[in-house]
Amino acid sequence: MIRISFDELTGTLCRILERSGFENERAKACARLFAETTLDGVHSHGVNRFPRFLEMIQNGTIDIHGRPELVRKFAAIEQWDGRSGPGNLNASACMARAIHLSQEFGIGCVALANTNHWMRGGTYGWQAAEAGAIGICWTNTMPNLPAWGTAIPNLGNNPLVVAVPRPGGHIVLDMAMSQFSFGALASYRERGLLLPVDGGFDITGSLTRDPAAIETSQRPLPIGYWKGSGLAIVLDMMAAMISGGLATHQILQDPLRETSLSQVFICLSPSKIQSEDASTRISDEIIGFILQSPSSGEPIRYPGQKVVETRTENLAHGIPVRKSLWNELSSLLQGAV
Repeated sequence: MIRISFDELTGTLCRILERSGFENERAKACARLFAETTLDGVHSHGVNRFPRFLEMIQNGTIDIHGRPELVRKFAAIEQWDGRSGPGNLNASACMARAIHLSQEFGIGCVALANTNHWMRGGTYGWQAAEAGAIGICWTNTMPNLPAWGTAIPNLGNNPLVVAVPRPGGHIVLDMAMSQFSFGALASYRERGLLLPVDGGFDITGSLTRDPAAIETSQRPLPIGYWKGSGLAIVLDMMAAMISGGLATHQILQDPLRETSLSQVFICLSPSKIQSEDASTRISDEIIGFILQSPSSGEPIRYPGQKVVETRTENLAHGIPVRKSLWNELSSLLQGAV
């Protein structure tokens, strides 16, 4: 690993995107979203996924000029068409719209169809929390998670994000319906590490911590076993119904052509219900009660706490990036690839 400053990483990604045909402002925004994800320590959905993102542009899956368009609305509920645009730009725009609706109505719901992978889902939770809103969002995916009782991938891992604003540190829960996302499995494998807990099944059907074995079997473990399987089903169902888009079983099972996803972004404005001081007191009391509990050996953390710590460290010392990946990006910028 080498360490690259946030500004250098963002600038490099931006220039590569501009060479790929992005308008300057959209290239800046897209590059920033990738760089911030890596800054926060989520390498699997940040710069590590950038080469795949470029390949999906080249094969026509992502339309760099596609922008979300309003299809229909009813008060605080809106449907949008992502027009096959870059998933992170589409998602950021729709969360911004949900935030705006919540400021007007107290609640806002934006459902997005025909979009691409949103990269790190937690990004949009942080976006809501920074705006003072409670954020809830999720996406469906291609079939990559076996329903409980089968060995065939027929569900999406359908990440779910819940964010609660708090002056002392936002609460941001970002979780896939599999114990580990495929991006996380790849990250552990590339570092030569075993998973900290069982993450799926090997080809013999035995639970394993070996990420490569799970990638080979294509049998990640749903969170909570049958509970995660059930949650994946209802998230897919709601996303397709509210957005009017595709469900998981209609999405092509190819990571390089995973498109036409359905997503939902919901925001609630606590300030419409009670004072900011009252909301802060409630959240602080809950977090304080949790953190003062005796430790069982592992650090006690609330969702999002480690992200802030990682972000602070990486801003000070540079963002860890695999040297081979940085060389690949540099060669792309120089036009050698």
